[in-house]
Amino acid sequence: MRQRRQWSDLSTGQKVGTALLGALQVALFGAAQIDLWRRPAGQVRGSKWMWAALDFVNFLGPLAYFAFGRRPS
Repeated sequence: MRQRRQWSDLSTGQKVGTALLGALQVALFGAAQIDLWRRPAGQVRGSKWMWAALDFVNFLGPLAYFAFGRRPS
């Protein structure tokens, strides 16, 4: 059975990659939330509350919102 790796076990490149992916995830989440709450309900496909909850799904939620959740203005 594999042991879990600790942060101190990672190489510098792995630490940088993990930090960059985390920052990207937070940026996508923030952008999706800001766009969702500024956009009128008529320009959102489905419930704004549903999209707000789905945005918490790592990467997929915000990407799905930008791809499918917004109506063309």
